[in-house]
Amino acid sequence: MAGANNEQLVELDTSDSIWERFYTVFPLVVVGTHEADGSDDLAPKHLAMPMSWKNHFGFVCTPRHHTYQNILRDKQFAVSYVRPTQTVLASLAASPRCDDGSKPISQALPTVAAEKVKAPLVEGGYLFLECEFEQMIDNLGDNSLIIGRIVAARVAEDALRDVDQDDGDLLMASPLLAYLYPDRFAEIAKTTKLPFPAGYKR
Repeated sequence: MAGANNEQLVELDTSDSIWERFYTVFPLVVVGTHEADGSDDLAPKHLAMPMSWKNHFGFVCTPRHHTYQNILRDKQFAVSYVRPTQTVLASLAASPRCDDGSKPISQALPTVAAEKVKAPLVEGGYLFLECEFEQMIDNLGDNSLIIGRIVAARVAEDALRDVDQDDGDLLMASPLLAYLYPDRFAEIAKTTKLPFPAGYKR
């Protein structure tokens, strides 16, 4: 089969996950929750995005993870959008647990407490969301979609859009982190305005 530019297309086997066969662009956020003993839990997530224009946020997780279990119990979580300079930090948050189930790296990473929910935020990020749990969609294969309502949001001043500043200049000065699943990342600084059609409305 040929594509639009007469390029040969490769048929993928959908009996297994297709997502490791090519690169796609995602955000990389760190979701913060509290363990049953009150300690912090931090977990990087890339299948994460707004779920509506009305301040809902969702991400994909597996019921095996403490993040899922903590949210199911406490009904709250926090989200940190980290900067490109924090890529290693976000990666460390994916460190496996010890044999006793503890995750010491979560206590070693620099965090601040959220203000309206009981959950940790990663210090130094550029966008912080505090969410109350609203719903969960299970049985997406081995995964679940967790959706929360944003009850507090803060953005770093250098990442805040301003009518007096060109958006391109803003992103050049404060680049964004992009995760290229499954194993690469990029810093987004140079951008071009999307040419929306006349009369476009969301």
